[in-house]
Amino acid sequence: MEKQKTTVYLDEETYRRLKQIARGKGRPPAEMIREAVAEYTARHAPRRKARSVGAFKSGRRDLGQRAEELLSGFGEER
Repeated sequence: MEKQKTTVYLDEETYRRLKQIARGKGRPPAEMIREAVAEYTARHAPRRKARSVGAFKSGRRDLGQRAEELLSGFGEER
């Protein structure tokens, strides 16, 4: 995957703590920032709905309230 370069400004205290943690883990601070951004974007990205969601319309507005009643006997041989 190709990497894109960006500039991030951190306040002095945050940068100091980042460097301290990175040193303790034996990792470069930039690698830790990439990992943190990847986790954040994965957690906050909009979830895609399955294409089938909303693809069919029954014309009934009471399905949610009457689901058990409407499905009664479903799958049973007649």
